[in-house]
Amino acid sequence: MSDPSNKLKESEKILKEVIDVLHDGQLGFAHIGEHVKDEQLKRYFLAESLKRASFRGELENELHRDGVHDIKSEGTVSGTLHRTWGDLKAKLGFSDHQLLETAEQGEDAAKKVYADALSQDLPLPVRQLLTEQQSHILTSHDYVKSHRDALVAK
Repeated sequence: MSDPSNKLKESEKILKEVIDVLHDGQLGFAHIGEHVKDEQLKRYFLAESLKRASFRGELENELHRDGVHDIKSEGTVSGTLHRTWGDLKAKLGFSDHQLLETAEQGEDAAKKVYADALSQDLPLPVRQLLTEQQSHILTSHDYVKSHRDALVAK
């Protein structure tokens, strides 16, 4: 029989990993939204940044319900490097297409962390929440990818 405290710690670790990637996405989308030239994409990225913040809040609430109150998210090292590279691209005047490539790479990381999390044995409410969030992440990835591809076609 598994130890409930070990299962809780494993669940906490998994949720913190997702929260870190959401933190990366929140900052990355806000940054790209500030630099992309297309107004529709600008609004989309800023809205997605807020959506990532909302997702983080939902997961942090789950951790609070489990008695975890010390939740510090600084994102991931790879996310920080990714944002720095995106910042450099923006400062060098890279195109919307290149910024969308950067966003898609970030979404690939989010897709992976959600898939990894959902492959674990998690409590049903957490699993349902992650599944709903994952659905949005997948749709967002496809949106970014299709707009990136459309810019190539122009």
